[in-house]
Amino acid sequence: MNALSIDARVDGIAAGRRRARALRFMSTFLILAVVVWSIEAIVIADTDWNRILTGSLLSTMQRFLDLDWSLLPDLWEPALETVLMATLATLAGLVLSIPVAWLGASNITPYGKTSYAIGRFLMTMSRSVHEIVWGLIFVSAVGLGALAGILAMAVRSVGFISKTIAEAIEDVDPKPLEAIRAAGGTKFQILWFAILPQIIPVFVGNMIFEWDINIRRSTILGLVGAGGLGLVLFRQMAMSNNGGIAVVILAVLSLIIFGEVISYYARKAVI
Repeated sequence: MNALSIDARVDGIAAGRRRARALRFMSTFLILAVVVWSIEAIVIADTDWNRILTGSLLSTMQRFLDLDWSLLPDLWEPALETVLMATLATLAGLVLSIPVAWLGASNITPYGKTSYAIGRFLMTMSRSVHEIVWGLIFVSAVGLGALAGILAMAVRSVGFISKTIAEAIEDVDPKPLEAIRAAGGTKFQILWFAILPQIIPVFVGNMIFEWDINIRRSTILGLVGAGGLGLVLFRQMAMSNNGGIAVVILAVLSLIIFGEVISYYARKAVI
């Protein structure tokens, strides 16, 4: 290779690096420009700065700090209802997720691409619709109360649980499956003895995580009349009882911390 060709290759490499640096610079500049424009359009231009600067923000905070402790004895039953709603919704979501995961796992789906597409569509539909929307649908169907919240969270949980189970099934070691299949095992035996033992850690961990999430969801779903602490919060907001709102928020926070502690020790125990 002569000196001219070497120089040409060096010049080409240097030019490519200059173009890459210029492209990174332009990309960074464009992203920063979009961020700045978003802050100006959404935060600066759309904020009532007079309300903040005149001190009304501080006075509002003071009203929330005047806690209405008389509400506290009435929160035990809604808090228990919230935990029970989350638990039942997670169990119901698991039952609904098993056939969806079976359809949506490419290596065990029964009817090829058709059933795989159906399973993945059900996962996507469950995750795409917010739990409040599901709550409104089920409240209109079964009326106000905890049942509507349980059904909404169960349907919402299908997307996460079934997707993680299906992906865990797709990632299993194929050798045990092939061995049982070669020995004449049925599809159920393959599922029970080759797939299930490999996905149990992922399965249990995700179930605990989903239960933790459903505790949060149950407090939000109360805002659409689905029971629990969220319904108490909605009533306090309707009465403009700022002290009562603050107490309910503290109760929700305590419940979420309780869920975090339980899920932490449960994960350590089973994983």
